[in-house]
Amino acid sequence: MAATTLEGIIAYPVTPFSAADGGPDLARLTELIDRLVRSGCHAIAPLGSTGESAYLDDQEWYTAAEASVAAVAGRVPTVVGIADLTTRSAVRRARFAERAGADVVMVLPLSYWRLDEREITRHYTEIADAIGIPLMIYNNPATAGVDLGPELMHRLVDQVENITMVKESSGDIQRMHRLTQLSDGALPFYNGSNPLALEAFAAGAAGWCTAAPCLVPDLTLDLYRAVRGGDLDTARRVFYRQLPVLRFLLDGGLPTTVKAGLALCGLDVGEPRRPLLPLDGAGTARLAALLSAAGVALAADAVPKA
Repeated sequence: MAATTLEGIIAYPVTPFSAADGGPDLARLTELIDRLVRSGCHAIAPLGSTGESAYLDDQEWYTAAEASVAAVAGRVPTVVGIADLTTRSAVRRARFAERAGADVVMVLPLSYWRLDEREITRHYTEIADAIGIPLMIYNNPATAGVDLGPELMHRLVDQVENITMVKESSGDIQRMHRLTQLSDGALPFYNGSNPLALEAFAAGAAGWCTAAPCLVPDLTLDLYRAVRGGDLDTARRVFYRQLPVLRFLLDGGLPTTVKAGLALCGLDVGEPRRPLLPLDGAGTARLAALLSAAGVALAADAVPKA
């Protein structure tokens, strides 16, 4: 298995859609990913929840995965999101991501039926055994309908060779403390809950998986640098400056709010895919105000009129 070390800010790009035919806009996707890499993000994670992976058909997913890896072009690691109702389909996508050049796959266990630990273990083990690149366990019960406890995630990392890291997005900081305790600090885990970014780093998170760099890359990177440098005062100041934006993005749904924010910043990536709807006028005005307060320069022609 190829060794891959992830740390720092792991950025989620949205999946842009073309106004002409509604399909993935690969030119805009490439532009967005290039912006994220050039901003200094430490890794790129396409096709997660922010990337509307659940709303893409198979061919769209394959096309977007391949284009994303090509856009990163090896400058930083690429972490491709895998989420499917069946183990067979998840294996197929994981193998495709590996062939396309992904460095890591991040696997979210979706299910219509409630899964027990035996079924979750088998699902992850079959995917991990089918590929030769590291697998990141992704716990996000709010979107997946499956909740992975710290003990189960630690056991999977301990028992399956290329399951090597965990992304914890339940919003419960105590789970991160528990992951640290279970592994004596040896298990790399990553925070996926934006409002917990400061606390997660204090709990030992190796990185922060977030869509925030699409809109406030400097602030997310400044937070990481301050934490790593042991400058807690600066870390608090930088975190609180971006916190209103982080909360707004989460509360409004990441694809919807991030796409609206990118348009405000001058990059039109289209609308989210139905049943998601674009941010309404009041929400867009509120987001514009929050971004301005955070020091983001908005495109003059994109700012809602008072």
